[in-house]
Amino acid sequence: MKAAVVTVGDEILIGQIVDTNSAYIAKALDRIGIGVFEMLSISDDRHHILNTLAYLQNRVDVVIVTGGLGPTKDDITKTTFCEYFDDHLVRNDEVEAHVVALIEKVLKRPASQMNRDQALVPSKAVVLHNEVGTAPGMWMKKADTVYISLPGVPYEMKHILDNEVLPKLVAEFERPYIVHKTIMTYGQGESVVAERIEDWENNLPSFIKLAYLPSPGKVRLRLTARGTDEAALKSAVEAEAVKLQAIIGDIIVGMDEDETIEVILGRKLKQLGKTVSAAESCTGGRIGQMLTSVAGSSAYFKGSAVTYATESKIKVLGVEQQLIDIYSAVSAKVAESMALRAKKMFCSSYAVATTGNAGPAKGDADADVGTVFIAVATPNGVFSEKFDFGQPREKVIARASEKALELLYKEILKN
Repeated sequence: MKAAVVTVGDEILIGQIVDTNSAYIAKALDRIGIGVFEMLSISDDRHHILNTLAYLQNRVDVVIVTGGLGPTKDDITKTTFCEYFDDHLVRNDEVEAHVVALIEKVLKRPASQMNRDQALVPSKAVVLHNEVGTAPGMWMKKADTVYISLPGVPYEMKHILDNEVLPKLVAEFERPYIVHKTIMTYGQGESVVAERIEDWENNLPSFIKLAYLPSPGKVRLRLTARGTDEAALKSAVEAEAVKLQAIIGDIIVGMDEDETIEVILGRKLKQLGKTVSAAESCTGGRIGQMLTSVAGSSAYFKGSAVTYATESKIKVLGVEQQLIDIYSAVSAKVAESMALRAKKMFCSSYAVATTGNAGPAKGDADADVGTVFIAVATPNGVFSEKFDFGQPREKVIARASEKALELLYKEILKN
């Protein structure tokens, strides 16, 4: 089965808001064996909507449209659906009763006529109940394609999708099984990883596909299997993951798409009863932000000192002026001193430190733009490594932060 996702709204096209609905819908459909064939974002324009609906008819089995269901004049999805399906709007008493009750309960005021008109739906539509909002969803069919219209408000869209749309799709359509497994690797680029696993990839079963998903400092390898026997698919994917572990186990840190390095690192620290702190210069607090983005990180993250200026390294951390004078602020010696002093300051088991030149100018150090020193202090000592992350600035900061946590994780695994 194939689906298309269409978001309606000029606010998306001008960059005023970020479309998160499409990603949520795609993941949800994938879980029930429906692959997304196409994603489109279109304007609040009658002709544009009509042309898009016609373009997708019979090209896909399901079209999910979000947006344009509000009570104002610029919300034209319902009337455009009526035109496309040669239909007309009728008042749905159940929807109106829900809208009135919701307005009176939440806003503590009588429902206006504009609010009540949210109950106007195409007469041919199957109404999808919106328990958490006033705009109902709609389910309609033309030829071989089902068209589903949902509100653009993310929490309303998610509620209707999860509680109304997905169960209905499962009940009405025969679907293949889709099994995914994502292997998280850190420390080597996409081309290097591809070379190492080339023979394994060439010998994958025909029903298993491999996708490379690179980002700064890491590459996700996603295995996808499609077929009619779910148990057999899962078994085959697991077997290939075991083979992959034997080939590149040195750079694999996890087997879950949603598990970032900070999640994996945090779980390991919890298991060992260890703690960590950070001293950041060129990363500007990003490492601390990554660590604290994980729920429960207070159990192992003791704190971070963002000592961006050379003066702060001396006054806050206590790095010796003489050390900076001899080796410069961007150096292995200073990175190691920062890590050791952060470990002592926060009384943590481990500490990680970064100092470097993210650019675009060299600043008060003589290191080339992109140069970063990362140090890790452990219960047994301290070590550092030098990296050249190139440009631009955002890439340097992101890669340095990821690499710092990767080095820390690998060091923890040794102890």
